[in-house]
Amino acid sequence: MSTPVVPRLTLNNGVTVPQLGFGVYKVDAADTERVVSEALEAGYRHIDTASAYGNEAAVGRALAASGLARDDVFLTTKLWNDEHDNARDAARRSLDALAVERLDLYLIHWPAADQDLYVAAWRALETLVDDGLVRAIGVSNFQPAHLERLLADTDVAPAVNQIELHPYLQQRELRELHARHGIVTGAWSPLGRGNVLADPTIAALARKHGVSPAQVIVRWHLQLGNIVIPKSVTPERIRSNLDVFSFALDGPDLARIDALGLHEQRFGSHPDEVRADKKL
Repeated sequence: MSTPVVPRLTLNNGVTVPQLGFGVYKVDAADTERVVSEALEAGYRHIDTASAYGNEAAVGRALAASGLARDDVFLTTKLWNDEHDNARDAARRSLDALAVERLDLYLIHWPAADQDLYVAAWRALETLVDDGLVRAIGVSNFQPAHLERLLADTDVAPAVNQIELHPYLQQRELRELHARHGIVTGAWSPLGRGNVLADPTIAALARKHGVSPAQVIVRWHLQLGNIVIPKSVTPERIRSNLDVFSFALDGPDLARIDALGLHEQRFGSHPDEVRADKKL
C-alpha cells in the first residue's frame, strides 16, 4: 500500500490537522512505542494520547525514533480531571513526557462538572497558546451546556470537541452546535468499541465496496467531516484503517448508516456522570 494523502481540516485559529489519526487509548505503555512506530511507518501523521493513558513517554520515544520532523506529526494530548486547577503544570509534564517543545492540540479530557473548574482550566489553556507551548486548544466530552458556558465566559472558542461518536451514537445535536460555532468534531471510539462492526448494514456496505466494516465506518466519519482516531495494536489493522481513500460512500449508503443512529447507543461513560475523581 502506498502512503495515502490524508485530508487536513482547518481549525478555527487557522491551524490544520490531519483528519485521520491514530489513537492510543488503553494501549499498554509496553506496547505503545511499537504500535505508534508502526502507525507512523504506515503513514499516520496525527497521534492522539492523554496524560491519563499513561503512555505519553512511549509516544514520545516512537516519535523521536521515527526520524520524522516535529512539524510533520500532529500531536494531541489531554488534561485529566484532577488537574483542572493546575493546567499549566500538567501541560508542562505532558510536554516533558512526550519530549517535545510544544503540543499541536491540548484538550480538557472531561468537563468533570462536579468540581466546577473547567472554565478556570480553559483560561489556563488560553495562556498556553499565548506562550507558544500549544498551537490549538479544545475539549473532550463536553455537552452543549458546557460548551455554551465556555463560549459565554471565555475569550477563545474551542477548536475541537472530541466526543464518543459512531454509527450507533451520532450526536447530531452536538455536531450542529459545533458547526454553528466553528468547532471541529472529533470522534473517539469511532468503531463503537467494535460493537458496530458486526451490524448487518455495515457488513452489507463492506461487501458492496469490497472493504472491511471498519473501513466503511472510518470512511463515514471522514465524509461527515469528523476527525477520526481509530485504534489498533495489530499491524494489518493499523494499515487497513488508513486505507480508506480508494472508495467513497454514496448518498444511499450514508442514509443507511444515518438510520442506525436512531437510538443513540452509548458504550462509554456519559459526560454528566463523570466526576472529578473518575479513574480511567
